[in-house]
Amino acid sequence: MNETAQETSWTPLLVIAFAAFIIALDATFMNVSISQVVVDLKTDVSTIQSIMSFYTLITAAFMLLSAKLQDIVGKKKLFLIGAALYGVGTFTAAVSANATMLFLGWSLIEGVAGALMLPATVSLISGTYVGEKRTVALAIVGVMGAVAAAIGPLFGGIMTTYLSWRYGFAVELVIVFLILILRNSIPDFKPTESRDDLDITGAIISFIGLVLLVLGILSLTKDTTSSIVTIIIGLVALAAFAYFEIRRKRNGQVPLLDMDLFKDRNLRTGTLVLLLSYLSMGGALFAISLFLQSVLKLNAFNTGLTTLPLTIGLLIFAIIAPSLTVKLNHKTIIAIGCIMSIIGCLILSYQFRLDTTLFTLMPGLFVLGAGLGFIMALCTDISLANVPAESQNNASGINSTGQSLGESMGTAIIGIILILGVMGAIGTAVDTYAPEHSGDAQFHQDVANYLQKVGNVDNLQDNSTFVDAVNLIIQNTMAFVMQVTAVIMAIVFILTLRLQTIKPGKK
Repeated sequence: MNETAQETSWTPLLVIAFAAFIIALDATFMNVSISQVVVDLKTDVSTIQSIMSFYTLITAAFMLLSAKLQDIVGKKKLFLIGAALYGVGTFTAAVSANATMLFLGWSLIEGVAGALMLPATVSLISGTYVGEKRTVALAIVGVMGAVAAAIGPLFGGIMTTYLSWRYGFAVELVIVFLILILRNSIPDFKPTESRDDLDITGAIISFIGLVLLVLGILSLTKDTTSSIVTIIIGLVALAAFAYFEIRRKRNGQVPLLDMDLFKDRNLRTGTLVLLLSYLSMGGALFAISLFLQSVLKLNAFNTGLTTLPLTIGLLIFAIIAPSLTVKLNHKTIIAIGCIMSIIGCLILSYQFRLDTTLFTLMPGLFVLGAGLGFIMALCTDISLANVPAESQNNASGINSTGQSLGESMGTAIIGIILILGVMGAIGTAVDTYAPEHSGDAQFHQDVANYLQKVGNVDNLQDNSTFVDAVNLIIQNTMAFVMQVTAVIMAIVFILTLRLQTIKPGKK
């Protein structure tokens, strides 16, 4: 493909966007299908949840190695290897006869394949398009991932309710076939390094560090003490990795990750903005979905349908964002997105009760999604704006790792916040509606136990005090979750102010 074709054809973008879509979809669409998977595979909930967690863990752990392999194998070749491997994994998952087979296909094979493809989605776009087209292309790829993660519950709900969760993997397999059929539309980029340049030791250290970090984060709600210890060990390993890479470069060898890239303020800050934004979206969706399923007893399909306004807002404003860069700079648009997201969180913080409906949540979800759309559409573009062409592969790996860590951390961090919120809200509710039980530990425990099956409110009409207490606990807990999410987005806003401006209409 010649240079002109690269700059005018949108076909490569379509192929790469397909990949970003299925990788993100895989992380969320099975969340609403757990109970059915347990029945079909004759296993238990904790096993399926562990399988789901390991998919994210493996993807994040291999991300930095994958970014470097682009330089050695070639970004297009690595992307297609990942796509083919992904097809094998999703087929294996679709025909799984037991939990072990599901783990092999979904967590292991698809996890590695996703890691091979994800950094390449960014670097292929950066190498294929320039100027405003690059902004638009990176926005579409970034938003395809965010939209896929957001509509995952709805997609999974439709598959599980009307067909089978296996069809979800089958749909992904069809998309993989489309990617492979259209592979010739992707421009080829020659490798810039040899196999001898591969830093095996650095790859092992980074793998151990990322595995421990993500594993510690994912297990926060189960055993906080051991999780924190695991996270600390993971961070120490990553610090050792950074030191090793600096020494390796000083000795004239090719590092797995060029630590000098972190001197680029936009890459450093933009990756953190992306991480926290995905953390906020993933955490908010988890908390809201949990409320809809556990409290309102909505099925998988209706849960996904209720969260759809967030997806619609995200998609609309992400599409608008690139066209606004002609008049406003990236930094300003992202900052506006942060403010909108904060407003959305604050609106939602007042909306969670036993009588909450789709229409009650719609305004807050739409505004939150709209703000995230602005952020996610332009964050990758501004992160890579000052990175030289020869470092784009490495930089894309850093950016993709940030996104993956954000997705991993969201559920775990918000899970901890939910627990803290419930603990604090129970005391307030009992003091308000049943002061005579303020010091009654058993009554507090009864209220906590009831929260696990609070959907059967109709059976408690003869105990209005108990229902009022539970209602207040739900309101206070979900308000706390959304307020913490608003604080995270406020931190994102402050970070955004540190980004260096890209002039409107220029790159």
